[in-house]
Amino acid sequence: MSSANGLKGRVEGYNLTGNNNTLIKNSRDNRQLLINEDKCDKFDYLIGVACGAIGGFIDIFCVGTPKDSILCKFTDAQVDEIVKKFAKLNGWQPRAGNENNVKSAIGFLENGRLKSGNTGYRINYDQKTGKEVNDLFRMSPSNHHMKSLGHAPDIIGLFFSVLNQFTSTSSFVSDGKLINISTESFELMGSNFISKIFCGIVNWIGHLMSDIAGSSGATDRGSGIVIPFYELFGFCNFGKFGKHRQSLATIAVMAFENGYDFRYGMAMAIPVIIIDLLIRLMWAIRKHFQYGYELKECLPTNKNADLRVMILVGNGVLCVMDVVDAGVKSEGNFLLFFMRLNIIAWFRMVSLVVKEVCIRTGIVGALEKQLLAYKRINEALLYYLSELEKIDIEAFKMETSAYDMTVEMLRNSNTDQELKAVLLQQYKILEMELPYEGDFDSFMSDKNNHLVFSN
Repeated sequence: MSSANGLKGRVEGYNLTGNNNTLIKNSRDNRQLLINEDKCDKFDYLIGVACGAIGGFIDIFCVGTPKDSILCKFTDAQVDEIVKKFAKLNGWQPRAGNENNVKSAIGFLENGRLKSGNTGYRINYDQKTGKEVNDLFRMSPSNHHMKSLGHAPDIIGLFFSVLNQFTSTSSFVSDGKLINISTESFELMGSNFISKIFCGIVNWIGHLMSDIAGSSGATDRGSGIVIPFYELFGFCNFGKFGKHRQSLATIAVMAFENGYDFRYGMAMAIPVIIIDLLIRLMWAIRKHFQYGYELKECLPTNKNADLRVMILVGNGVLCVMDVVDAGVKSEGNFLLFFMRLNIIAWFRMVSLVVKEVCIRTGIVGALEKQLLAYKRINEALLYYLSELEKIDIEAFKMETSAYDMTVEMLRNSNTDQELKAVLLQQYKILEMELPYEGDFDSFMSDKNNHLVFSN
């Protein structure tokens, strides 16, 4: 089998251990399984601290609180533009001179005739006051977007929104409790279960877009929707904070009523994003120009331990500056202290610490190395497949058919003479030299003779 032997010859010497002649001959993934990851030097730490300080100053002077935030005005304007574009996609046709009126766009999404034929993105769980929920708990138009779980722009909000639309109920969280009430019957569009699910999701998205920039009747900035997962603070009915000894849930609701919403969350995310981008850029520049890495090896991914530490340091500096600023400027007012905290930065910091601890203890590191090993095995299999594709299948079939015939003849041989004849015939067909001379029996009767097999 010349084809099969050729394949074996080409594949021999390859292995998956990262030593000589590897299938991934010079890849970064391969080297990272063999050597310890790089450690940070003093310049890495300085870069992390400097970038963190830049983000900290942006947070202090440009984020501040919702009422005095420079960046929040920018994010408010961007959200307004998105809402107007979304309304136009749904058929909003503003009057002349009213094109920039976001209240008009919101009103259209709430009550206008959409392209789908519906009257706005109406849902059954949009109760706004305590009276509308039979005074089971206190609620007002300024906080119902936080207390209504279906208004949350995350997986929790999506789940409760679809559930409430299917079951004609409303789900709220207040004073640490989950409260469900029945509402008027609500019929989703769609001819089957899947289409109804789709319509429920579309309703959820459309209604969020009508609320994200406040309501059409708001006289000022209005109450938007919550930061993703911020609604979970409603379950934190513990602690005694501030002058009036209020729970964390109450403080979170009050902060939302004062503008701590999704738009402000976008403003808080800006310094966090700037720090991340700056550190990754500086890391890539050093790797390429100082250490001579190829560009493809300078991609700033989280596989690099030194980069992860630099980002951790940068976010740590931001959080320290943020909490010091909040403590100084709040002057003992816990609500103001809470509102000046950059919750996005703190969430990022906690997630980075948890992930790094998992990596250092081997929980994540072992999994990543296992995935890299599977990746290399996959590359090896692909290599074998490419080599197999080079084999001449027809020649292979001819060779194997000849061997099959020989095996069948040997199987059907009933005497020693027949077996001997078949073997001699195959030697001639394969043009192989006999390992003996003359008659086999006479040759083997001489104890000084021995069989000689040639290559």
